Amino acid sequence: MARSRLKGSRTNAPKEENQMAQKAKLVKKGGARPSAPKGASKKAVKQKPASLSQLGVRTETPASPDKAQLETALNPHPDTLYLARFAAPEFTSICPVTGQPDFAHLVIDYAPDKLIVESKSFKLFLSSFRNHGAFHEDCTIMIAKRIIDAANPRWLRIAGYWYPRGGIPIDIFYQTGEAPDGLWTPEPGVSAYRGRG
Repeated sequence: MARSRLKGSRTNAPKEENQMAQKAKLVKKGGARPSAPKGASKKAVKQKPASLSQLGVRTETPASPDKAQLETALNPHPDTLYLARFAAPEFTSICPVTGQPDFAHLVIDYAPDKLIVESKSFKLFLSSFRNHGAFHEDCTIMIAKRIIDAANPRWLRIAGYWYPRGGIPIDIFYQTGEAPDGLWTPEPGVSAYRGRG
């Protein structure tokens, strides 16, 4: 009896497997994609906001931070106090005197208000420092001010951990004030510079 139930339940199996195999062949050939199961809702694909000119298109790295466009989008949760973090462990600029490269690990935390910083434009903005001559302090504070000007966050802090030049690491820290009550502010997670040993 158990055997007959098993056989009966598999009567449609070869037909279903054949249909699945045909769909898979179509997908491999670049044809039709398998459709969603009946009853499943199809989510509408959201259009990018018109204000985002760099997202989804090939964009050249700006020649300097002044030419970089830092873009924003509407905060999807403006009624919620939360922290957004950007970490840039391979930030580069150049010394304004010697022209030698400078390297830093940046950690930027901000509590968005009505706007959030769009990440592609932010990456391009950071990349624009690659040939920009400025002292560590200038680069670090300039980045903070540009984010504040663009997004007007409730709160922001930046930690710039600069790798040694001439044997001295320079770390730059800035924040807009006390963190709002209830905001979770994890440690930046970057240890102080330590040489070999």
